[in-house]
Amino acid sequence: MITPTNNINSDLYLCHFSLFIVHFSVLLNSLHSMAEALVSTVLEQLALVIQQQIQQEVRLVGGAEKDVQKLTNTLRNIRAVLVDAEKRQVKEEAVKIWLEDLKGLAYDIDNVLAVKIWLEDLKGLAYDIDNVLDEWSSSILKLQIQGVDDTSTHKKASKSLRDKKSTSFIDVSEVQGRGQDKDIIIRKLLCHSSKETRDLQIISIVGLGGIGKTTLAQLAYNDVQVRSHFDKRIWVCVSDPFETMRISRAILEALDRKTSSHLHELEIVQQEIQNSIAGKKFLLVLDDMWSENYQIWEQLVNCLKNGSSKSRILVTTRKMGVARMIGSAYTHPLEELSKKQCWSLFSKIAFFGRTREDVEELEEIGQKIADKCKGLPLAAKTLGSLLRLKERKEDWISVLNSEVWQLEVFQTDLSPALLLSYYDLSPAMKCCFSYCAVFQKDHVIKRDHLIKLWMAQSYLSSSNKEMETIGREYFESLAMRSLFQDFVKDDHGNIIECKMHDIVHDLAQFLTKNECLVVEVDNRKDLRLESFYKTGRHSSIIFSDNIPFPASIFRIENLQTILVVSQSKMRTHKALPNLFHRLRYLRTLELTAYSIEKLPREIAQLIHLRYLNLSDNSWLKELPEVLCELCNLQTLTLSRCWRLEYLPEGMEKMIHLRHLELDSTLIRVLPKGIGKLSGLRTLAKITVVGDDDDGNLLKLGGLKNLNNLCGHLAISGLGDVRIAMAGENAELKKKKHLHSLDLNFYTDKEEAEGMKSVAEALQPHQDLKSLGIYHYNNIKFPSWLATSLTQLTTLKLEGSTKCTHLPALGKLPLLVGLDIWGMAALKYVGLEFLGTSTSTSTTTTTIAFPKLKKLTFAFMEEWKKWEVKEEYHVAIMPCLCSLTLEKCPKLKVLPDCLLRTTQLQTLCIYDCPALKKQRQ
Repeated sequence: MITPTNNINSDLYLCHFSLFIVHFSVLLNSLHSMAEALVSTVLEQLALVIQQQIQQEVRLVGGAEKDVQKLTNTLRNIRAVLVDAEKRQVKEEAVKIWLEDLKGLAYDIDNVLAVKIWLEDLKGLAYDIDNVLDEWSSSILKLQIQGVDDTSTHKKASKSLRDKKSTSFIDVSEVQGRGQDKDIIIRKLLCHSSKETRDLQIISIVGLGGIGKTTLAQLAYNDVQVRSHFDKRIWVCVSDPFETMRISRAILEALDRKTSSHLHELEIVQQEIQNSIAGKKFLLVLDDMWSENYQIWEQLVNCLKNGSSKSRILVTTRKMGVARMIGSAYTHPLEELSKKQCWSLFSKIAFFGRTREDVEELEEIGQKIADKCKGLPLAAKTLGSLLRLKERKEDWISVLNSEVWQLEVFQTDLSPALLLSYYDLSPAMKCCFSYCAVFQKDHVIKRDHLIKLWMAQSYLSSSNKEMETIGREYFESLAMRSLFQDFVKDDHGNIIECKMHDIVHDLAQFLTKNECLVVEVDNRKDLRLESFYKTGRHSSIIFSDNIPFPASIFRIENLQTILVVSQSKMRTHKALPNLFHRLRYLRTLELTAYSIEKLPREIAQLIHLRYLNLSDNSWLKELPEVLCELCNLQTLTLSRCWRLEYLPEGMEKMIHLRHLELDSTLIRVLPKGIGKLSGLRTLAKITVVGDDDDGNLLKLGGLKNLNNLCGHLAISGLGDVRIAMAGENAELKKKKHLHSLDLNFYTDKEEAEGMKSVAEALQPHQDLKSLGIYHYNNIKFPSWLATSLTQLTTLKLEGSTKCTHLPALGKLPLLVGLDIWGMAALKYVGLEFLGTSTSTSTTTTTIAFPKLKKLTFAFMEEWKKWEVKEEYHVAIMPCLCSLTLEKCPKLKVLPDCLLRTTQLQTLCIYDCPALKKQRQ
């Protein structure tokens, strides 16, 4: 019981709080399983409760020490059995059930804490927690009676995540020992034998899970000969169950490169397929096929017989029965890698970056471990990735002698190598990995999206690191361990998208059975979800047709995640009030492309909600003011809500908001309260109002507290700001996490007073990488542009119609790309542009634009002369590769030395008649 008091010794309470933290820290440092990670979340919530006691001047009756001791003892008992129990769950059903119950209890206690904290009502909290902890204690005793050896659980787990830099990541996608297999499959695909019939020929690749069937199919699919031979190539992941409508839609979308979401009848979709392939040679890959049901196979294949007789279907499957059922003209049994090939793949990864001495010490053990992979490439990659992180010989021996290799359950369905890699993860990373079971197989996982989902489940907590930073580290570590694959990278080599191998996905599903569920909804089958009513926590719901939201979902009342995946524009938003009322523990809600016109007020009941994605709701026009009551919300995504014009006024209440995504909406101005959200990391677009606006809208000075903004920021409306102090108050210099900045000074006023002084006050931090300045109407640009931004790589100056002088941009040492557009008053470009001077010492060489590779001038109607004086001590644009000039009608001559001394490869001239005449 908790009672208020007015006479509390604050030092005593600080002591009590410190005591809680010490005990909790000891426990947190020794938790090593997914269930334990949930316990960790509970402990963090308890610490928050104690902190709130101090702030609200309330105390626990009976003394904090007694409660500390009770909680500590209970949690120690839990810890004592969890590590052993997690390993035993694989072969003992009773232990697996106990762990599921324990996770359920951890979720329950977390929900109790969250509600109490949100209501600022600590009274009765001890009673509620006591009830749950009593159940925990009983469960622990029950497991101990069943024979857990407590002493075995105190073995120290190996460190799972070394301080590896992201640059140490290696691409393990290189294929070993499949050259001959590839040649055979390609010959069969291209075969023009006289014995061929007019029937559609099917080729099957059959083999164990993880043996490389998909990889072999990809090699053939992307071969140059194959690409040129077929008119159309289509790749579809089939998986289980075999959904004819989903597969037919995927085929049609690959053929027409447009969505089929408006087609709701299978017959119509398949008629479109027949029309698209009529007389054409196509290659269709059906990856990971399981069903041996000939009726549903016939339903699909009949619509594919309208193409050329030289068309082919390539199927990958684990089951020989599938290859027989579909009438394969050729079946290719994919064999395991030889010992030599398996060792080559394993050692290439495991010994990456090691010294010769280290390799010699570990080579014999490594060969024995590679032999246990039994020729499966996925196992070799996963174990190689795991052991690359292990420095000590003892760790390699531990993997070699692990009892996991003896588990029968993995001999046919799952991989011991994957389980070993999973056991080596930290508790939080186990949660992050297992959470991926909520996605469909072959789902494209976007890194930043996944990290926000992890955040919403409290998997990324840390006292000294940003959650997003931890999430990127976890993501890279899972990728480095080969638990992710099929990477898409950005220009800097960072992974931004990936997939999970189907065997890896099987492991995640095995670990979260009855907890994560993927539900496919259509009109042809009833949903049977009884087994999830109590334990279901995370779900993807896939709608193939425009049908009502399934009522059975509402009975899974402990759901924390709903990701709606719609293959058609749904109009079932009438179910939303009931959804919000029944599923009150939701932390993650994704309702994209849901045709929501108005968000119901019942959304305010989702007090636990941390992630809300409403993107692609093109009919959504407004958000209710009660949305601002969701004070726990971390991410609000409204992208491509084309008709949405305003945000609710009370946004300052959303104190935990970190990511606000508004691209492709009609939102032009923001409520003033946005400026109080100091935790915001993402807010890519801001339109500020002028100084004389007295309304409830965001002004330039309101950006002062938004110093955690990351990535890109575009500020418009600056032309209406007249007071320099407003620019100073924005404190752009302190926003050090911004990499890219756009400043737009457009105004419909004829005279923009104070624009120069405001621009001078908007100096960004010196490490900015990209800058755009638009419609800045002054004779000269702000002085900081050429002197302070030493890390700038790209710069765009556009629409500065009054500018008569370019700044000394040649001084920017790292500038790679420069675009200058629409400077209607500029007539002359000379030495000042290079940033050099005739007084420069002749004993040293000055380089103007030392890194510049791409330069563009466009829409410069009055520009007449571009002069570059050749001097032996000045090097000009030595790296220039591309020069573009467009609509510069009065420019007659290009600097001769620029054409002679640079590495110019591309020169594009458009609508420059005088210059073009001179060049001819």
